[in-house]
Amino acid sequence: MKTIRLGRTSITVNFNGFGALPVQRVNMEEAAAILRRAYEGGINFFDTARGYSDSEEKIGYALADVRGEIIIATKTPSTTVEGFWDDLRTSLRLLKTDHVDILQFHNPDFVPKPGDGTGLYEAMLEAREQGLIRFIGFTNHRLHLAEEAVLSGLYDTLQFPFSYLASEKDVALVRLCEEHDVGFICMKALSGGLITRSDAAYAYLAQYPVLPIWGIQRLTELEEFLGYQDAPPAMTEEMSAFIEQERTELVGDFCRGCGYCMPCPVGIQINNAARMALMLRRSPTAGLLGEYWQKEMARIDECLNCGQCAARCPYGLDTPALLRRNLEDYRTFGG
Repeated sequence: MKTIRLGRTSITVNFNGFGALPVQRVNMEEAAAILRRAYEGGINFFDTARGYSDSEEKIGYALADVRGEIIIATKTPSTTVEGFWDDLRTSLRLLKTDHVDILQFHNPDFVPKPGDGTGLYEAMLEAREQGLIRFIGFTNHRLHLAEEAVLSGLYDTLQFPFSYLASEKDVALVRLCEEHDVGFICMKALSGGLITRSDAAYAYLAQYPVLPIWGIQRLTELEEFLGYQDAPPAMTEEMSAFIEQERTELVGDFCRGCGYCMPCPVGIQINNAARMALMLRRSPTAGLLGEYWQKEMARIDECLNCGQCAARCPYGLDTPALLRRNLEDYRTFGG
């Protein structure tokens, strides 16, 4: 069973981390069954967030009795000290624990530091002194902020998107974390669902000192990853060629589905609509071409060109233009 050490935290966990964002989409008992099976299958790192609706509550419900055997990371999106403490208290209550192992700032548009006037980093230090958290983490989708956080020396872990669609700059970020002994928690390992071969995703990431957190909401998905623990996929010539083909098709200005562009003033599901063309070519099309998505894609005609989505996009995409291209392609594809 492959394990990974999270930098200077010295936390060593199963290479399969559990990303608990998707379990908010299933009911309490289904979520508990998935989380419990993950634990019983050897997964011991669970990542959640205050912003993932009832995800923390489901982890607490399913795993409180084995709290001493697992590592829990959660996140706060708050930009005020008062909000920070409210979030932390709520997380502890819902997770049914007296501490979290890693508390992360959730995708802020700056890197909190001592003396910056916000008091946020000082709140982290106080929480650590009180024993409410063990380590301090930072999550982001913006490369320059991720680099700044690592170089600051203030953060024990970094959570950042990384997959076989990574750029050379992304790989350099992984190496920077390794150099500074910062644990790299890898989100978007399947690039928001665009990567459809989990064996290739696993084999690629196993080459790097990263902890992938797989977003799981079905037992069948979980069993797939658990199966890799005893029989890890190897990076064969065939798989390497497949990944290069994937990179040729996907690398570029495509929507990763992170959702930070939302909400849209006219209700466009931007995080799905802006990558519909790729989804049609990589997933079963019946549901995507049905009445529901026809109606949702038609909302793009109502776009106000307000620019809010583009301004929020951490990847600098021209989101309105991307939406229009996807709508044109969608109508062509649907005949």
